Amino acid sequence: MCGIVGIISQDRDVGYDLYEALLTLQHRGQDAAGIATYDGILHLKKGIGLVQRVFNRKNLSRLRGTVGIGQTRYPTIGRGSPEDSQPFYVNYPYGVAMVHNGNVVNFLALKEELQRVHRRKLNSTSDVEAILNVFADELVHKGSSVFSLDDLFDAVAGVFRRVQGTYSVVAMLGDGSLLAFRDPLGIRPLVMGRKDAVTAFASETVTFDFLGFEPLGDVAAGEAVHVSADGKETRRQIAEPDHHPCIFEWVYFARPDSVIEGIGVLEARRRLGEALARRCREAGIEPEVVVPVPDTGRPAALALTEATGWRLSEGLIRNRYIQRTFIMPTQTKRRSSVRQKFNPVRSELAGRKVLLVDDTIVRGNTSLELIKLVRQSGPSQVYYAVYGSPLRSPCIYGIDMATRDEFIAKDHSEEEIERKIGADRLIYQRYEDMVEAVAGERKMKFCTACFSGSYPTPVTERDLDQIAAERSAARPHKKK
Repeated sequence: MCGIVGIISQDRDVGYDLYEALLTLQHRGQDAAGIATYDGILHLKKGIGLVQRVFNRKNLSRLRGTVGIGQTRYPTIGRGSPEDSQPFYVNYPYGVAMVHNGNVVNFLALKEELQRVHRRKLNSTSDVEAILNVFADELVHKGSSVFSLDDLFDAVAGVFRRVQGTYSVVAMLGDGSLLAFRDPLGIRPLVMGRKDAVTAFASETVTFDFLGFEPLGDVAAGEAVHVSADGKETRRQIAEPDHHPCIFEWVYFARPDSVIEGIGVLEARRRLGEALARRCREAGIEPEVVVPVPDTGRPAALALTEATGWRLSEGLIRNRYIQRTFIMPTQTKRRSSVRQKFNPVRSELAGRKVLLVDDTIVRGNTSLELIKLVRQSGPSQVYYAVYGSPLRSPCIYGIDMATRDEFIAKDHSEEEIERKIGADRLIYQRYEDMVEAVAGERKMKFCTACFSGSYPTPVTERDLDQIAAERSAARPHKKK
């Protein structure tokens, strides 16, 4: 999972706007960040770490140009090294720089084909380099010496044919234009916005709120949008959509102040909390305080307390300078981070029945350590309510849960998980209630593979084993 952005203006540099946009997308990736701009010459700066660590006044001043792209990286494939940081660039044909959010399932096969058949040597383990080189290869075969919209859109169609997986892409072209496209599944988000003569694409609408842009809606699944240097916009539906937006965006990843596919993230999490309140009532628990696991659990916990009349308490305080534990690249880092990240408020918890409200349980690491931490404050009971249903299957579309052995719910019952994480009572959201709550009044066909095991693309056991091997190779120090 990554955050991507592209901005094109007719009359001013966009480098600082790209920097500010990446700050709004920091939650989508903390491994690396990068920006590329163009003013007749490509200007590129990327590096390991948070956005504010990679960029400073000096290097931002060098990012000149009226068009640019940027990314915050969360590694789902690749080594997490500087060589894997985006944007990526090829100088032929025309000059193309690219960022993407997603996961290329056939990356290794593409890498081998590109080198053996097309003499294109990939220099990284980042899958966007494969997308970029497939796109460039398709353009080369057109044989045109000048840009043609038909050639560009045909090249996108070639990417759709050859690249398996899911990807939202923004590319900067050598004529100073911007191209955005989204694969036919549309699992990863991509939205469009405008302010005066400036057009932008981003992973989430929160970017437009911050920059003062008017959101124009989503780039459709299977669609490509081109914005020329003089601001002319051309949209084309390249492939028939089989739209399956990722439900995990609303459950966990997206910021609560974003709107994706017309569904407000905050509103979806509130509905999830209301549904969870019904489950808690059915379970017969009577907590004295309800404590959200910050920050994702807060909207659901608030809605739950409004529905039940139970008291909401900020009994866990988060250290905001610690990364989100879910998107940390190793299990060891996730475990050690929990105690650095949270501090319980003893006066709120001591002697009381405490209900913790969280978004999901993946491996059980965070839940186990968190409950241990809370018990140090002396509560009489610790209940754990999860507004996402049990996670049981690996995501092959861009989220770091690529090995089947990681899921505590895969081979354990609710009661067994309850014992393993040390809760007095564990309450999970029902799968059907989760899907209904996120959709609200909209009819939506989500990708729920990580919850249901039902993938929107053909997936074999061999595919899952290969992806698990790739992830293990990329994380050699991971604690099993």
